[in-house]
Amino acid sequence: MPSPETFLDATKWMGLTTLGLGAVAVLAFLTQWGIRFRLVGITGFCAVLTIGLFGLSFEPFVSTTVEGSVPYTTVFDSGASQLVIAVPADISDFALESTLRQAAINSFNPSQLSGGAQSPKIRARAIIHREPGISDLLYLGQVQPDSTSESGYRVTLDSSQLAKARAAFQDS
Repeated sequence: MPSPETFLDATKWMGLTTLGLGAVAVLAFLTQWGIRFRLVGITGFCAVLTIGLFGLSFEPFVSTTVEGSVPYTTVFDSGASQLVIAVPADISDFALESTLRQAAINSFNPSQLSGGAQSPKIRARAIIHREPGISDLLYLGQVQPDSTSESGYRVTLDSSQLAKARAAFQDS
């Protein structure tokens, strides 16, 4: 995935291209070329692309990896206050806490942290299969922003649900 530096470099080149096309468009108007209006349109489109590339250079595309975390899948995202991730049923307490911190770092954005009606929350869940055709969702833990915490996040693990998930994993 391209980094913000790559987009900034592309912005410089696209800006130079836009300026060059603008100069050609001015020349086309001075000499009454038949394609002068097309050149104005092309120059305008290049200017829009330049602005878009410049905007993309601000967004961090590189996701953070927290040591000890495991791969997770986002299974639900309300877009505002709740995100649910799927983790393996045999996850350890340390790995779950690390994974929740990683999900928080990569998923919470400043607009969610602005103090709206609800505090944003990321919940981790696992699926256990009691018997063929019957599955249970277990919510193993959650993370929320916390300005009083040193890390900026408050992680809560549900030890009873973790014990159920481990027991079901060992039975299978």
